[in-house]
Amino acid sequence: MIPLSGDIANAKGILRDKVGPSETKRGTSTLKRGFAHMLKNGVVMDVTTVEQAQIAEDAGAVAVMVLDKLPADVRKAGGVARTASIRIIEEIMDSVTIPVMAKCRIGHVYEAKVLETTDVDMIDESEVLTPADEFHHIWKWDFTTPFVNGARNLGEALRRIEEGAAMIRTKGEPGTGNVAEAVLHIKNVNTELRRLKSIYDAGDEQDLVSLARELKVSFSLVEETAALGRLPVVNFAAGGISTPADAAYLMTLGCDGIFVGSGIFKSDDAKERAQAVVLATTFWEDPEKVKEAQKMVDERQSMLGLDTKNLELRMQERGSTA
Repeated sequence: MIPLSGDIANAKGILRDKVGPSETKRGTSTLKRGFAHMLKNGVVMDVTTVEQAQIAEDAGAVAVMVLDKLPADVRKAGGVARTASIRIIEEIMDSVTIPVMAKCRIGHVYEAKVLETTDVDMIDESEVLTPADEFHHIWKWDFTTPFVNGARNLGEALRRIEEGAAMIRTKGEPGTGNVAEAVLHIKNVNTELRRLKSIYDAGDEQDLVSLARELKVSFSLVEETAALGRLPVVNFAAGGISTPADAAYLMTLGCDGIFVGSGIFKSDDAKERAQAVVLATTFWEDPEKVKEAQKMVDERQSMLGLDTKNLELRMQERGSTA
């Protein structure tokens, strides 16, 4: 059963159609979150070209995320990073059979509308791109297309869910090849969830109310999340993942799947690495399989990692935390 914590029953994004005597609905939380559930235990790969998308599909990726530049290149290029070329998105949609996602800038409602009109399968309101609004995220209930958002802690995750996100990706530091921030943030979320669950199990409703205020979300969403003991939507890891072992480790920490981009296509063995990351994500509970996956890649061909403590641009911090 798909948890519907924080659902808005009559949101603007829900479309009703008549098919004979029956009424159909699109854009409901069940459909949006259900789509995300279908991607669980899989890998979503950032791509910029048709060729990269085909490599991702052949490697077993469950979806691709289309960008104008990979996060590592966005970091080097500087300037303003915007949504990908619609022409490229449509070419990729025509070339692969797996779902196609695309990124819009935080708060940029019209980039999101354009992507929805393009019929992408999911929109990522992403800090990888230059935020358009430093104070507000998009109100995602107004869209029929599901959204994914990044989060560094439980409060951010729940606030994005309350805005209508159907999927969360725990932020790392994209384009670095350094998994440390992704590990830190999923551990933060897990610690806060354990605290929330313990308060709920103790029957301390007053503390739950206080925690809801602290997290800046509704009491009902906090209460339902506490009862579940996990986020009410699918949570993937993202940012800095570059090896099969990275992917497997994040799965052991409770992630439902993996987003990876620069770690694949900024390496010198993209095809083999893509296959290896998919293998390790799928069989993360089997160290022998993960060892096989790790043997498929050569560390000398990995992207050069960056020390996240000394970065001038920390993408994870961009956009509103409200």
